[in-house]
Amino acid sequence: MTGKTGPPATDLAPAAPEKEPVPTPKEGPPPAPAAEEPSVPTHPPATEQPTVPADEPAPVPTVEVAPAPEEGLPAPPAEPQASEPKPEKPKAELPSPPLSLAVEEVSENSITLTWKAPEQTGQSGLDGYVVEICKDGSTDWTAVNKEPFLSTRYTIQDLGSGDKINVRVKAVSASGASVPATLEQPVLIREILQLPRIRMPRHLRQTYVRRVGDAINVMIPFQGKPQPEVIWTKGGQPLDTSHINIRNTDKDTIFYIREAQRTDSGKYELTVRINGAEDKATLDIQVIEPPGPPQKLKLVDVWGFNVALEWTPPADNGNSEIKGYLVQKSDKKSGKWFMALERCTRTSCTISDLIIGNIYSFRVFAENACGLSEKAAVTSGVAHIEKSKTAYQPEKIPQRDMMEPPKFTQPLTDRITTRGYSTHLFCCVRGFPQPKIIWMKNQMEIREDPKYIAMIKQGVCSLEIRKPSPFDGGIYTCKAVNALGEASVDCKLDVKVPQ
Repeated sequence: MTGKTGPPATDLAPAAPEKEPVPTPKEGPPPAPAAEEPSVPTHPPATEQPTVPADEPAPVPTVEVAPAPEEGLPAPPAEPQASEPKPEKPKAELPSPPLSLAVEEVSENSITLTWKAPEQTGQSGLDGYVVEICKDGSTDWTAVNKEPFLSTRYTIQDLGSGDKINVRVKAVSASGASVPATLEQPVLIREILQLPRIRMPRHLRQTYVRRVGDAINVMIPFQGKPQPEVIWTKGGQPLDTSHINIRNTDKDTIFYIREAQRTDSGKYELTVRINGAEDKATLDIQVIEPPGPPQKLKLVDVWGFNVALEWTPPADNGNSEIKGYLVQKSDKKSGKWFMALERCTRTSCTISDLIIGNIYSFRVFAENACGLSEKAAVTSGVAHIEKSKTAYQPEKIPQRDMMEPPKFTQPLTDRITTRGYSTHLFCCVRGFPQPKIIWMKNQMEIREDPKYIAMIKQGVCSLEIRKPSPFDGGIYTCKAVNALGEASVDCKLDVKVPQ
């Protein structure tokens, strides 16, 4: 029966694709359909696997290797591969620590703090601040407030009188807490009767300028009870007490330097502190000295009565800004130095109005707030103001014909006089060459007669009749004659006899 029934089973093998094949122990389980869970491979139970005889080799397990799909059948789904690691998200930016943490007030059982908001609050914004305290000598920090708050002022209550407390403040956001801002010194919990305050004098609020070798003696008053602690620093470092003397009282502090040097310039920080409460002030000192001489002074050009000079600023400005330059000139004949420019703000200048024929040298001083430089830069060469070779040519003026016949510009006028009183007759004449003047009485020329005095001055003709009598009355004529012609004027003179 078993041998007869064997062939039909082999004849039915081609029809297997049409029906679902029955799994045999040697063939292994069929691939799982796509609708079922593809990620977890299915394994047949261990009880369904047939036992292998000892004389046959152990079969290779087919559970882990998927059978090759036949032609015309869909390929089984591949096993899912392990997912690639996702890139890490950038860490959220934490806020920066609060700024300027300081003690505002201390009482017997409380302390009041103030600070400023941090420079960076992060992308999520600032949720608030957390205040933590720790007793001096301990490392156990305790938060004072349960929830963050946004105020930049906070009072810590219920503290023990006489305790020393360290305080720090953190800025908190959704990303986390910032690095804490911590007070430099622990705060002693006791009542401060008067908070420390520095009263900086007005003249010390600006830069305090002194010369090298001068003494610096500065007194700065302050207030605070009980007596505050006074601390002087420069650049965060304590002062050199061998060079700088500090004397403190309960009301002021004195800063003294016997002989100031340029190295003493800088900003000095004064701190007045009482139990963590403090006040700060800055003393800015500038120690100056005369600058060095200008450099690279040279003659650039010489033309006519002018000289052009150039130079560079001094290598040492004396720790003060250069305000200007003083330029002097010296001629070879006298050898003395004279002022050319009192203050030149540039590093070049032009000197004018120099004397022709002289040879000049020049020197330049630098000037700052301390004064002129001790030495001057002198030109290596000299400037020779040469005479220009020019020939004088007088302007040609055309000659004008000034010849003119006589002409009276002011005629004689009739006059009435009294006997015995001298009288004058006047008229004006012009002409070139100067005409000859002839006086006549009743058409008769008056010659050398002491009774008459005739004069002419700058074209004004005059005839004086001395102590006339009725006989001297008549017609008087003035006649002017030159080579080009003649002219005349006349007048009538009456001499009355007093009754």
